[in-house]
Amino acid sequence: MKIVVVGAGDVGAFVAKSLSEEGHDVVVVEQDPDRADLMKETQDVAVVQGNGARPIVLEQAGVSKGNDVDALIACTNRDEVNLMAGWLGKRAGVRQVLARVRDLEFTDTPGWAKELGIDMLHSPERALTREIMSLLEVTAALHSTDMAGGLAGSFAFRVEDRSPVCGRSLQEVGVAYPDLGAVVVYVERNGEGFLPDGQWRAQAGDLCFLVCLKERAMKAQALFHPGRTKRLGRVVVVGGGKQGANLARGILRRYPGLETVLVDLRHDKCVKLAGEMPDLEVINGDGREAELLINAGVQSADGLVATTDSDEQNIVIAALAGTLGCRKTVAVARRRGYSRLRSVLPVDVLLNPNETLASSFLRHVRYPRSAGVLSLIDRIGAETLEFTLPEDSPLAGRAVMDLGLDRGALIALVSRGGGLIVPNGRTTLLAGDVITLFASGGLMPKAMRLFGLSA
Repeated sequence: MKIVVVGAGDVGAFVAKSLSEEGHDVVVVEQDPDRADLMKETQDVAVVQGNGARPIVLEQAGVSKGNDVDALIACTNRDEVNLMAGWLGKRAGVRQVLARVRDLEFTDTPGWAKELGIDMLHSPERALTREIMSLLEVTAALHSTDMAGGLAGSFAFRVEDRSPVCGRSLQEVGVAYPDLGAVVVYVERNGEGFLPDGQWRAQAGDLCFLVCLKERAMKAQALFHPGRTKRLGRVVVVGGGKQGANLARGILRRYPGLETVLVDLRHDKCVKLAGEMPDLEVINGDGREAELLINAGVQSADGLVATTDSDEQNIVIAALAGTLGCRKTVAVARRRGYSRLRSVLPVDVLLNPNETLASSFLRHVRYPRSAGVLSLIDRIGAETLEFTLPEDSPLAGRAVMDLGLDRGALIALVSRGGGLIVPNGRTTLLAGDVITLFASGGLMPKAMRLFGLSA
């Protein structure tokens, strides 16, 4: 495929590199000369220097009437550039147009994308807010992603030595807890990742990724972390920018009465947010100061989320909160390099919104005909694909145990008649089922062909 990427920041550079390594013809448009030169020197892509919102620049990248461009991905840090590039691309006949937007008004109103002809508008801030709130609610989870419109999710739990699952095989756990309604889709042990079979036995320290209905998440948590069922009472957000303010609004909306505190160094920002959210406790000060965090009640808080514009500050603030007694600490870190330090940093959860955004773009390009594409576990290279089982699928009418899926591919969810099913081996698939298929290690294309689908 021929793909044009507008913007060579963290997201654009990663997307361009990934698609180029897969053999696609990639052209990158970047206005900053230093970034453009870096792309030329380090990646096997064509580079056009200029403003991606200008028609003459996009024409140099091949985006003009009668073009053969399969996809345009606009992912600069400026919404106006992304929207204009997307609109111009669609008018020129680009088959698939994806754009990043930061202002939530664009994603609050679905008509924006339709009016502009853009196939997908993605807000990393909104996606990150949903993930953080789910992480706060399921207190022991180290990873959380919404699935099936928020009715289900993927969660990662560390196995404790006193956990009822410790020492048991998945088969034994299924017999002991038949109503759990969860599928373990991946396990990390001593730095190695794998898809477990029924005979696999959990050990203390294993990180288990599972998919379950949201209503069963607390029950699953109790198995891995006995006693971690306390309801949220107090949450501290450090950073009153776009991400922090959006998170505070989301928490107040979902959990009325929850003690929510926001800390920001800028006095004018604090005054503005206090006026917009009367139920929010706003503190003006530096979140890196232990005394200020103590005054904010972090020592008795159920969660602290650091969302400032500085990755380093966020990591320091979250680590400090942990030493003061906060039950769960979350730091937003946008640089990809920090993702490699997840296991050694003194922070419970490290989140990178750029990883989520890049992953979403890649999956939409790879599987444009799917009913919906979801990113599941970016750090292990796993993905899920949501699709409707065709009437003529060779697997319609078969039980899950008889599908012939490779190890490393499995069905996590089935949506049927308005309800959700967490399948077992005896579950029979029917034409019209909306299936969430999990695959790792590049197995997705083969699994799709098995179901009678094409990418």
